[in-house]
Amino acid sequence: MFFKMITKRWIYLPVLAGLIVFSFTYKRHVKDEKNDVLMNLVVQGLNSSHYQSLKIDDQLSEKAFSLYLKRLDYYKRFFTKDDVRQLEAYQSKIDDEMTEPSFEFLNLAIKMMDDRMNQSKAWVEEILSQPFDLNSTETFESDPEKREFAANEKELKTRWEQTLKLQTMQKMSEMMNADAGDTDESKEESNESIETKSLAQYEEEARLKIKKQYTDFYERIAKLEYKDKISDYLNSIVNVYDPHTEYFPPEDKANFDIQMSGQLEGIGAQLNEKDGYVRVENIIPGSPCWKQGELKEGDLILKVGQGSDDPVDIVDWRVDEAVKLIRGKKGTEVRLTVEHIDGSVKVITIIRDVVILEETYAKSAIIKKNDDDEGVGYIYLPKFYADFSKGGGRNCADDVKMEVEKLRNENVKGIIIDLRNNGGGSLQDVVKMGGIFIEKGPIVQVKPKTGGASTMDDNDANISYRGPLVIMVNEFSASASEILAAAMQDYKRAIIIGSSATYGKGTVQQFFELDKMVPASYDYVKPLGSIKITTQKFYRINGATTQLTGVIPDIILPDQYAYFELGEKDNEYPLESDKIPAATYQTWTLSDNQIADLVSKSKARVDASSNFNAIENYAVDLKAKSDASVISLNWNEYKTQEDADRKDSKDFDDLIKPIAGMYIEIPVADQITIQSDTVKVASWNKFAEKLEKDVYLEEAVAVINDMR
Repeated sequence: MFFKMITKRWIYLPVLAGLIVFSFTYKRHVKDEKNDVLMNLVVQGLNSSHYQSLKIDDQLSEKAFSLYLKRLDYYKRFFTKDDVRQLEAYQSKIDDEMTEPSFEFLNLAIKMMDDRMNQSKAWVEEILSQPFDLNSTETFESDPEKREFAANEKELKTRWEQTLKLQTMQKMSEMMNADAGDTDESKEESNESIETKSLAQYEEEARLKIKKQYTDFYERIAKLEYKDKISDYLNSIVNVYDPHTEYFPPEDKANFDIQMSGQLEGIGAQLNEKDGYVRVENIIPGSPCWKQGELKEGDLILKVGQGSDDPVDIVDWRVDEAVKLIRGKKGTEVRLTVEHIDGSVKVITIIRDVVILEETYAKSAIIKKNDDDEGVGYIYLPKFYADFSKGGGRNCADDVKMEVEKLRNENVKGIIIDLRNNGGGSLQDVVKMGGIFIEKGPIVQVKPKTGGASTMDDNDANISYRGPLVIMVNEFSASASEILAAAMQDYKRAIIIGSSATYGKGTVQQFFELDKMVPASYDYVKPLGSIKITTQKFYRINGATTQLTGVIPDIILPDQYAYFELGEKDNEYPLESDKIPAATYQTWTLSDNQIADLVSKSKARVDASSNFNAIENYAVDLKAKSDASVISLNWNEYKTQEDADRKDSKDFDDLIKPIAGMYIEIPVADQITIQSDTVKVASWNKFAEKLEKDVYLEEAVAVINDMR
């Protein structure tokens, strides 16, 4: 009966095809049963739903082994070569354990890591109890990719000594710089007000700080549960299929939904762990705890109670476990027993409500050169958000359309949409958003695992905005960002401006809730979490793919990360890049000659720009420093190099200053709501200050002016 129900539930999902064989062996322990069910569901989901069909064989096993080992000990600080050889006995057996299922390899790896963790903890205590020799001539290879696993325990301990010494010197330099101040004025002032410390005093204080960091690290590791470790293992398996297929434990899926919707039900406090306590790191403006007013940043939460129920002591709890008690439905009451910074203890009662994460949402501004300037509209979109979990919440397409209307009503000369660092999101919303700027037509082509591609079209003939349009991107613009940029480029509707290429993610994922795949009689193994599976690839309307290649901007600007290996193509096991026939579409009025003229004018400005020349030089220098991974552990040599690197970084940061003649204004439609709220005023001022220093935005404005 269980087999039939599992099979039926998978088949009814629209993107799944074929029958699934579910084998299940009864175990003595609920944990064992849950893990077996979990592995079976993950394997079956991959087999039936993933875009790429992979045979579960030794080749897949070896890839999964490699990923897991790398993630388990990426810095090669815990395992020796003998340890690795012992684990390699399972290198070609993971496929067998996937189908049985069995967790013999995982359990061995966990035991070995636990043993090595305890050993390293003792070493850290020993090593940091004595001063380091700051005059030695030794060096340290800081790039783990260039290191091998230690040959034996003696070599492993030496690696720990070098690692801790480097971290101590880094902390010493950080403390010295803080004492000296960041500017000449503050340096002079601080030198008069602080006690001069010897090098030995700095070294001792730094060692104590590093020791405290490792104490916290080992405490966090000790709180990890088996479910956390099996999650890491499962993701090493599913990532062989592609980098974006992922298993989500229940709480991780909830956090994903919060990030995508921009809202949650709770109190609105961001928390972290400090010395075994759950600490309030930040209060979200406008949230229930912000309105209540008694909970403060720095407070330690000792107990959590639900209404009048007895409170639960959460000292030494993990933050994610404490959050489960603190979050809750709108209108319910939570009582927090907190210790304020002054040592006083108080019970704070808060009524939960919907918390809006405003930084998630689209916002607009008007950029002007002077009072008579009509101005250029600017829309910042941090992600393609949508309320996937509940429905009826805010979505980015409607919000962007609203911002476009605000700007259009002010007769701006053109609109800039900023998709820099936008990692994507809702596929449906990017299609809808494309329709704001074009008449009816395809926005993207989507191809499932089997069968041909289909188009996702804008079916609304209305155009909200017909004027000049520029889209800003960078190497971290991915997925839905690439769909919008590619569509507007193919239609010749917008000029794309930014780094040499976008991220290069041309795949579509779908979430499957694993709890829905098992019958009610197995409720005792729930919750099982969710799996996000790559089910489709998307293509530009011209038939090309963004997979691996990304979107190449019309206007390419210097970028500080230009020479680093970033993007989809640098992940392990990405799906291949290919091409399909073009869709039928009608291009906009921008001609190839006009685009070439805009590119030429921009290049002339960029070539003459001292800021962009400095960015290009800094990019070259940054890559060279990254490649020079051998670091001296002689204090004088280290400090000399660190000071030089810090000066270069400061010189680069000094370039980022307000741009003469560029002013940021609030759209009229927002002025009343923003100016009547001190929190919104502070948020707006921070937003505007960043824009005033943005040389990339300055060039985008210039391109808009050229397009008129």
